[in-house]
Amino acid sequence: MLLVHAKGGPPLGHVLSRTAARAEVHLLALSALPPTVAGSARRLCASVVTPADAQRSDLVSLIASRAEAVGADAVLTFSEYAVVAVAEACEVLGLAGAGGAAALARDKRLMRRTWQEHGLPQPEFRAVATEADLREAAASLPCPLLLKAAWSAGSTAHQIIRAPHEAPAAWRSSREVMAESAQLGYAELHVAEANADFVVERIVTGAVSDWFDEPGWGDYVSVEGVVADGTFHPVCLSGRMPTVEPFTERAGITPALLPQDAQDRIVALARQAVDALGLRDCGTHTEIKLGADGAMWLIETAARFGGAMTVPQIEEVFGLDLVGMLVDHLLGRPVPWPGQALTPAQARGAAGSLVVLAVDGRGEAWQDRRVWDFPVVSARVPLSRGSELSVVAESSLADGSVVPVYDPAAGANTMAALCLLSATDPRTVLRDFETLVDALPRVLPAAQPEEVSI
Repeated sequence: MLLVHAKGGPPLGHVLSRTAARAEVHLLALSALPPTVAGSARRLCASVVTPADAQRSDLVSLIASRAEAVGADAVLTFSEYAVVAVAEACEVLGLAGAGGAAALARDKRLMRRTWQEHGLPQPEFRAVATEADLREAAASLPCPLLLKAAWSAGSTAHQIIRAPHEAPAAWRSSREVMAESAQLGYAELHVAEANADFVVERIVTGAVSDWFDEPGWGDYVSVEGVVADGTFHPVCLSGRMPTVEPFTERAGITPALLPQDAQDRIVALARQAVDALGLRDCGTHTEIKLGADGAMWLIETAARFGGAMTVPQIEEVFGLDLVGMLVDHLLGRPVPWPGQALTPAQARGAAGSLVVLAVDGRGEAWQDRRVWDFPVVSARVPLSRGSELSVVAESSLADGSVVPVYDPAAGANTMAALCLLSATDPRTVLRDFETLVDALPRVLPAAQPEEVSI
């Protein structure tokens, strides 16, 4: 197995251990390995190669040549930014992969056009490539609107446009954030000039109370699944806390606490969305907005598993090693995919991941700067009986680091840490996360002036 690593996706440590249990692993590192994983990567992998910058000009050829050099029977990535390149390399090599349609699940403009052709419910949208395009769209579509980078991930470069005159400033801000994200390694690796492509869409209104029996949940869910030999297999649904403005994700919870009939309708729409894109062999992650009176809108589908701790959460709650199962499938081994999406009734407890942002439960910025210190959080934040909180080291700042100021345009780029919580049920995960969000600006140590100025 040639595993192509880039930023984003499930933690590399989790991916490596599960992949190495099923195959000999050769790692092609397009991003630097997290320091907490570098040692284990060299123990688990038959080879670890970090290509020089000059080799990256033709990423498909680089991946294909490395796969041929190690005699790879399959090539796989879990990063949004490398999905298209890996899919195209698999096509060149004649190996199982997402297929030639992978770009439809990456470029939000192509994705929305495809769903439009299939008559699927989604927000009204326009593709924009220039400030003039955005001005025209803002004048023709009812505000408020959401400007998105077509190739972004993690809510990066999202801008809300509440009136047409805000379009120029939103355009400048989104382009600046995409340029900064590219410098940090959070950018499409294969498509040239991808940072210049955007889409603007109407903001549709969610209705949490029409779907969930209690407050506190976000107004959207994601359907986790896989496509094997062109057939979509839903695995489960993940619930959310409300996003932080504009639409930065704060937490994902497995499983989503929804009635069976609601889950069935959501899964049916996810199936239509994935089928329309024509994917072949890959993980999938489909986000769906939930509105009043049963209305739903497709947000997006990715040709890879959900990021953050979605995959480890599924393994903990449902006992499914999705990484190992996908590796087996790509290597031609039989895999018993779930016959239908698993439900809360089949779960063994619940798990959730929380992105630590310098924003309180009301979405307001912390009043002062704080220092990230997980031992302090673990000792001082009271959680429910039976709940266990841990930190994902490779996705978090080191203890003693100043928590970044939350930047709405930069989204998850300004996160301080990623925490994992295990609890007895989804409701408890949600309540514990609310407690944690409220407590963080009180319990974390205050940053000293000299620390903030660094």
